[in-house]
Amino acid sequence: MDNRPDSGICSPMTDLLLTGGGLNGTALALAASRIGLSVTLIDAAPDPGSRVPDFDGRAYAIALASQRLMSAIGLWPALAAEAQPMTEIKVTDGRPGQGPAPWMMHFEASELGEEPMGFMVEDRHLRHHARAALDESDLVETRYGQTVTAQRVTPTGVEVDTSTGETLTARLLIGADGRSSGTARRAGIRRMEWGYGQTALVCAVEHEKPHDGIAHQFFMPGGPLAILPLTGNRASIVWSEDDAVAAPLATADDAAFLKALAPRFGEFLGSIRLIGGRHAYPLGLSLTHQMIADRVALVGDAAHGVHPIAGQGLNAGLKDIAALIEVLAEARRRGEDIGTRPVLTRYQQWRRFDVASLALATDTFNRLFSNDNPILRAARDFGMGAIDALPRLRRSFVQEAAGLTGDLPNLLKGKLP
Repeated sequence: MDNRPDSGICSPMTDLLLTGGGLNGTALALAASRIGLSVTLIDAAPDPGSRVPDFDGRAYAIALASQRLMSAIGLWPALAAEAQPMTEIKVTDGRPGQGPAPWMMHFEASELGEEPMGFMVEDRHLRHHARAALDESDLVETRYGQTVTAQRVTPTGVEVDTSTGETLTARLLIGADGRSSGTARRAGIRRMEWGYGQTALVCAVEHEKPHDGIAHQFFMPGGPLAILPLTGNRASIVWSEDDAVAAPLATADDAAFLKALAPRFGEFLGSIRLIGGRHAYPLGLSLTHQMIADRVALVGDAAHGVHPIAGQGLNAGLKDIAALIEVLAEARRRGEDIGTRPVLTRYQQWRRFDVASLALATDTFNRLFSNDNPILRAARDFGMGAIDALPRLRRSFVQEAAGLTGDLPNLLKGKLP
């Protein structure tokens, strides 16, 4: 790690130092405070303030297990009125202007019981209510507009130097600072990554007919198109496309963009118009070789970034948080130092296989479906039809989409550890 500077103002030791104030960072800070851990959150972005911003076109799919986590940490009651339940998912092949193929996978929430598989929530509402919850916590200190310039392990904890000239100390440093994580880099954690030659075009539309809470995934030759229900007659669009096709669309005016989207979207929801903003993100796979180092743990995109093909990016980060919080809670009950290697190794062992499996699955699905090879198209259409015809197999897919498979930490069951 980095060498100590000649001068600096030291602060009292906190339990957790957390870099990154995005959705994973704020959820982790809230969860840690709910089990009595003190947190200092450092984020390079300016203070977001208390006003709910205008809709910018971004939204997230929140799996049922993730919704239970948000309920357990006290965040869901404020979000419930803004959330759109997803009651069905329809997955099919497609070509622009030709509509979906006849074979499809159709998953219904009724196979889980009475609860939906998940919810769609706008980014602005998630961030606003998470910030409000942080402001109410006596155990969380937020430092917006600051960066970490150095970090180092000490005999009893970890220290970081900030852009304000202060030195902060904690028992554990957690990186929730994205794919280009400075926390991981300074800890010497290496990363493997490659691009898919695709760009995600993200926006939202208002449509004429009701969506009935149904999420659609069309696999086009250039990449998947997700149409995800928002509250009202609105839908979130995540359109993955070859870079060469996406580049001019990313800079096109709204009319030209909508003209290209319309034949891919189809007419099943009637006429559509763009609302909010538009965004473009390069797509690739990014995995760290380790999720931990001495006195350091990584969560979310700082540890793993996958293709949005299954909408599991944020949900995977929330799984990290649930596992880490449970490990820390148990370690504290045992009287262990929460920042030591044995404790952090338990977290990594819990999450490593699931993360690798998700990366492999999204990578394989994207390569299998993002093409127009007639042999592959026939094989995958037959496979989707076969899955849809087998209730037990279909139910396992529903449970996976809801985040209910595997060894679930208590937070994903709606309980504090």
